[in-house]
Amino acid sequence: MKQTSGSMVTFRRPDGQEVQGYLAKPQKLEDAPAIVVIQEWWGLNDQIRGVADRLAQSGYLALVPDLYRGKATVEEEEAHHLMTGLDFGDATAQDIRGAVQYLKTHSERVGVAGYCMGGALTLLALCQIPELSAGVVWYGFPPIEYIDATKIKVPVLGHWATQDAFFAAETVDALETRLVDASVDVEFHRYLAHHAFANETAVGPGRISRTQFDPVWSQLAWDRTLTFLGRSMWPQRVRG
Repeated sequence: MKQTSGSMVTFRRPDGQEVQGYLAKPQKLEDAPAIVVIQEWWGLNDQIRGVADRLAQSGYLALVPDLYRGKATVEEEEAHHLMTGLDFGDATAQDIRGAVQYLKTHSERVGVAGYCMGGALTLLALCQIPELSAGVVWYGFPPIEYIDATKIKVPVLGHWATQDAFFAAETVDALETRLVDASVDVEFHRYLAHHAFANETAVGPGRISRTQFDPVWSQLAWDRTLTFLGRSMWPQRVRG
């Protein structure tokens, strides 16, 4: 398990309620873009903290909002219970937007990235949160009809597993078509892999047998993510 190096912070939702989140800071904070990182259904655990830390090491200010309010699990049944108990509309409009607005006080440009359940919330956030500058979706989406692609005005990168037992390849194709038809700047990549291929803890006791970490595809997807974020979140680098 990666060692975490950030800290817990408190931020306000648009409705004034307070939420906690894990904040990882880059070495050079001045002018650094920011990313809201959205958890899988397991909760705010060490693995998703590690994603934020990794983004911070790459120069980004990264915040993981605690959508489950301190709860986390390694058991599939409990994770399903926690996810089904989450109000996705409230999480998007309040928790995630509050995280975006918190980061906007530190950075001009804020993106969003999410995994599985977090991928679904990322797509909803891209439709509903105008402050965002880019989005990265990792193997997860809500029901297609919930996505108003005409409201997505920023670049979107998607990583998908062709052997995903949870999100069918043909539905990924339908999602891509929906985004392209709405003239979204979208880039989808497909990998010969299983669900959660970028989660290094997606093997072993308590994990779902239909998930499998793949270090090769994970690294390629990460490299593509950093390239995408560099192009979308550091426009001065492109101009330079």
